[in-house]
Amino acid sequence: MRLRRSVIALMAVLGLALVSACNDDDSGKQAGGDGLQKVNYLTSFNTFGREAYAYVALEKGYFKDAGFDVKITPGSGTVDVMKLVAGGQADYGIGDFTAIAITLAKQKLPVTTAGMIHQRSMAAIMSLEGLGINSPKDLPGKTIGDQPGSTNTVMFPVYAKAVGIDPASVTFLPSPPPGLPALLASGKVQGIGQFVVGQPLIEKADKDKHRKAVVLPYGKALPELYGNAIITRTDMAKDHPDQVKKFTNALLKGLQDTYDDPDGAAEILKKYVPNTDVDVAKAELKIMKDYIKPTGFEGPLGDVTQERVQKVISLLEESNAIGKGAVKPEDLVTMSLAPKS
Repeated sequence: MRLRRSVIALMAVLGLALVSACNDDDSGKQAGGDGLQKVNYLTSFNTFGREAYAYVALEKGYFKDAGFDVKITPGSGTVDVMKLVAGGQADYGIGDFTAIAITLAKQKLPVTTAGMIHQRSMAAIMSLEGLGINSPKDLPGKTIGDQPGSTNTVMFPVYAKAVGIDPASVTFLPSPPPGLPALLASGKVQGIGQFVVGQPLIEKADKDKHRKAVVLPYGKALPELYGNAIITRTDMAKDHPDQVKKFTNALLKGLQDTYDDPDGAAEILKKYVPNTDVDVAKAELKIMKDYIKPTGFEGPLGDVTQERVQKVISLLEESNAIGKGAVKPEDLVTMSLAPKS
């Protein structure tokens, strides 16, 4: 009888453990002692001012209010972010939507997007006064420094076609991102791949000559292109849509506050990333406002539509950046998760 009672007690303990495991958070990851679900988030690239909105959401408790304990880690570009999310090393990340489309057309990574950070692409070629680049027509014969596989490099053939130049007429010199501003200032290259918000950083790097930056935004020639998007795994989007919506909404609250108060957002970034140059971060975030909500934009923050995604795909197909029929809108975005007005 005593043995029987022991067996019954053991089974009860095991049953409680099983119930506890089943009642963990809805993604299958254990919640912390405070009941918050642990989430790993990757920025798009490093911790520049443009990434401040995630730290704003963290500082103001938007993630916590949504039930998340978020760890923010610097990303290293769209393709790397996609691979880390696909492999489960991160739950969410940020990447350029056009680069996402081009990458998924070539390799079927299990990732999807749940909303947009920018309604226009921030990719650009950037130069300095006196280096011979003043318009897209000046690019042939020039050397551009950029990281291999970066958004600016991957998208360049699409941009080149839009502005009427041969992409093969421009040489891209593989260069590590941290050294790009100094490389340009030295005149060893005539331009660099850079997001438009990098302008304050580029001009600061040229402090000896005080030259103004020359910015050739891809979004000016290709207004259909989205900018950065929120990335998660396809299984997360399918099996735990409520969690994805809650996370996306919390992140977008941080983005809205950043849009409303870029100076305050830069100060918050400084709190979490002490080596932040606050003046540069403030300038970046003020430039970024026009890409979060461009003139004429009336949708909700984070808005994405199937029609526009199809336009992006068609544009990439026409530019031979991807093969015909290589991807469909549903391969890139889980529309049911996208913010609605």
